[in-house]
Amino acid sequence: MRNFENWLANFRGSIADYKYYVDFPKIYANVDSIKIELNILNSLIGSADIENDFDRILARYPETLKCIPILLAVRAGEIYAVDGDGEFTYNFKNPNLSAADYKNFMRKTGLFDLLQNHLIGNLVDYVTGVETGLDSNGRKNRGGDLMENLVESYIQRAGFVKDENYFKEMYIHEITDRWGLDLSAISNQGKSEKRFDFVIKTDNMIYGIEANFYASGGSKLNETARSYKQIAQEVEDVDGFTFIWFTDGKGWTSAKHNLEETFDVLETLYSIADLEKGIIEKLR
Repeated sequence: MRNFENWLANFRGSIADYKYYVDFPKIYANVDSIKIELNILNSLIGSADIENDFDRILARYPETLKCIPILLAVRAGEIYAVDGDGEFTYNFKNPNLSAADYKNFMRKTGLFDLLQNHLIGNLVDYVTGVETGLDSNGRKNRGGDLMENLVESYIQRAGFVKDENYFKEMYIHEITDRWGLDLSAISNQGKSEKRFDFVIKTDNMIYGIEANFYASGGSKLNETARSYKQIAQEVEDVDGFTFIWFTDGKGWTSAKHNLEETFDVLETLYSIADLEKGIIEKLR
């Protein structure tokens, strides 16, 4: 019998690799895609007549407008703004307002002041910094990918081959179509569609696998534990199918009771420590 507290005590604080923090290739690609337009707008830096210079740039290079949102750390092509003068939706990909309106936007957002008063030296460098800041928001998604990548590395290490006897992101209906296994108990008789992060097929069993890592707490952890407990109970009577859940992370300390409830009914609930002990190799 496994002891839950001992099992939980081995959970990790992080599984971040070197590329987790900032995706620099993505940042460089984003900046390169607008580098020409940014260099044109560089002529506004320190301008003594910035509004008229901006007019001339828009008349000759209207495509420079698409760079404006990222100067405010906004990725959207449209920006909404309202004040005492009214409400406006500025489209920077397909201009929908007059040059005077866009100048008003630049003035009221403080971008003219930023450029005119030498608060920055080069827009390409400035946008690289903005993109770096925005990219940090992607760490949460990258954290989920890290756990999936880790589990997949152990699946491959155990000798399974992608698209031969293990598969990524496979829906229930795909499992049914490929192997004729009735998983309607999980899909609420076809009313909902579950997708597993991985599916492993051996001679005697089909394994549906979920993988996640939680470095911090939150309500999602309780929902996840309850959801996977339900799946564990639904597949108890499905011959030829086993549900496996790999999870880890110190975030679970704030939701340990829900996790323990799932631990009690799901014998195939594993951590990174279990991966390291070769648990996937035992599936063969």
